[in-house]
Amino acid sequence: MLIIHRHNTDPYFNLATEEYVLKEISDDTFMLWRNAPSIIVGKHQNTLAEINLDYVRENDIKVVRRLSGGGAVFHDLGNLNFTFTMKGEGSNLINFRKYTEPILEVLVRLGIDARFEGRNDLTIGGKKFSGNAMHIWKNKVLSHGTLLFSSHMPDLSAALNADPLKFKDKAVKSVRSRVTNISDHLITPMDVLEFSTLIENHIMEKYPDAILYELTNEDHERIREMVESKYGTWEWNFGYSPQYNFSKVLRTQNSGTIEFNIDVTDGIIRDIRIFGDYFNICDTEEIENALRNIQHSKGKIREALSPYNISDYFNNLTIDEFIEGMF
Repeated sequence: MLIIHRHNTDPYFNLATEEYVLKEISDDTFMLWRNAPSIIVGKHQNTLAEINLDYVRENDIKVVRRLSGGGAVFHDLGNLNFTFTMKGEGSNLINFRKYTEPILEVLVRLGIDARFEGRNDLTIGGKKFSGNAMHIWKNKVLSHGTLLFSSHMPDLSAALNADPLKFKDKAVKSVRSRVTNISDHLITPMDVLEFSTLIENHIMEKYPDAILYELTNEDHERIREMVESKYGTWEWNFGYSPQYNFSKVLRTQNSGTIEFNIDVTDGIIRDIRIFGDYFNICDTEEIENALRNIQHSKGKIREALSPYNISDYFNNLTIDEFIEGMF
């Protein structure tokens, strides 16, 4: 087994690294890594339905889709992530208990009564500190999980606080759980990097064939190529979302009520209808036509509407107010 040292905290690079290691490194591997503030959404989720978009933009929180299924999670530097990639056969590949066992063993040594509960969670006193997910590729499994060590809980709650009334879709929804930080239960205080070292040392003991491995310059270059082509793109992180219907009523002081009804497939607005009690000079159907087959993203919508004076279509409404109404 290779224990791969990971130092980068860029979430685009780190999620790309997981796929690269799974598909390009034949040895079994173990990795510990951290991300700067980010939201990591499950492969089958509707990204916009999982995040508080305004909070994410205001706080420069990156949003990245991962290979595995499951729900959306918030990462910051107080959260430690662990990943196994291992070869196996058939149903033997799917075994959350096997891949979380080393974590529980470390916590027991530290005097913490941590437990495996439900399908794929680790808890302390009934509160979740680790969620886990898997992705199968050929005869290999990628099993990874979060370890809330000293995460900033208000950021976690705010970033994932999406409005469920805006979206109707068939995507997998995240289930919010009561959570806790590991650091709150330690008898002897330590920081997240010291905790990471304890886990790495335990893996070295548990797997006698384990050796340390540093990603090469060639590894880094190929991972950066994956960031450029996939993990850093709007198409993967937002456009890959399942088909969904979005509706929102925008109530303005100067323009009245405007209701948006949008159908989106692969992140592209396929249809949009706008209703309301607003006044207008020009026919708002022109705006609807301009927005069809456009990415459901603020930048592309602004670009598509640049030839139009939006207040001619919705009296006294600004372009910024209009765009906010579509999210």
